[in-house]
Amino acid sequence: MKKIELNYIHDNSVAQIILNDPKANVLDKIMLLELVDVFKVLTSKKDIKLITFEGAGDHFSYGASVEEHQKENAAEMLKAFHQIFYDLIDLSIPTLAKISGFCLGGGCELALMCNFLFVDQSAKLGQPEIILGVFPPPASLLLPLKIGYTKAEELNITGKTISAQEATELGLINGIFPDKTALANGVNEFIERQILPKSASSLRYTVKAVRSDFNEVILNRLPKLEKMYLDELMETTDANEGIMAFLQKRKPKWLNS
Repeated sequence: MKKIELNYIHDNSVAQIILNDPKANVLDKIMLLELVDVFKVLTSKKDIKLITFEGAGDHFSYGASVEEHQKENAAEMLKAFHQIFYDLIDLSIPTLAKISGFCLGGGCELALMCNFLFVDQSAKLGQPEIILGVFPPPASLLLPLKIGYTKAEELNITGKTISAQEATELGLINGIFPDKTALANGVNEFIERQILPKSASSLRYTVKAVRSDFNEVILNRLPKLEKMYLDELMETTDANEGIMAFLQKRKPKWLNS
């Protein structure tokens, strides 16, 4: 069974992408490669006005695969993961994340890359990578761009998870709803009123225009952070210990080196 489900809705004007590996919807290599394949399909779909992302089941995504972040797999994993950000920039189609439940790590970074974020009250967002002794390259860039340095640094450095209400107060969220049904209805109303009446080609040019600085930051700096992660961070004892401790379900023993 495929881990990415692609549907065309709203008279084929909206591409609905479902992360379909419940309960955690972990962004492992298989899912990431399927996402890249979906993006390739969408490059030829000139009538698509919006791409939506959501998770099957109760959660958006627990994040990228920790197992695949071990030193021997990290380079391949990061390359596959970061490709989805470059592909979304190339597509320039407006994007929207529908978030229920946990939206953590790489899952949160995928959501942060979207133009619109809608949540229900069950949503929990965070970048807990530091707890494993590593850092999130995309979120290190995306969060400051979205909410400014003060709160971005707090979220990345502490690894804390925040509620839907807290995320809304930080300015991350475009709409908050009481439950998943209300979220689905609210997003559909938003699409019908604010997206469908627009030109698909004009929407793409607008995304390119409003994200000109945003995209430049991602394209120029994400490769540098990827290199820092692989060449420096993954050569430390603690980064490898943190990942191994998580996989072995034990507390890490930090050597601070």
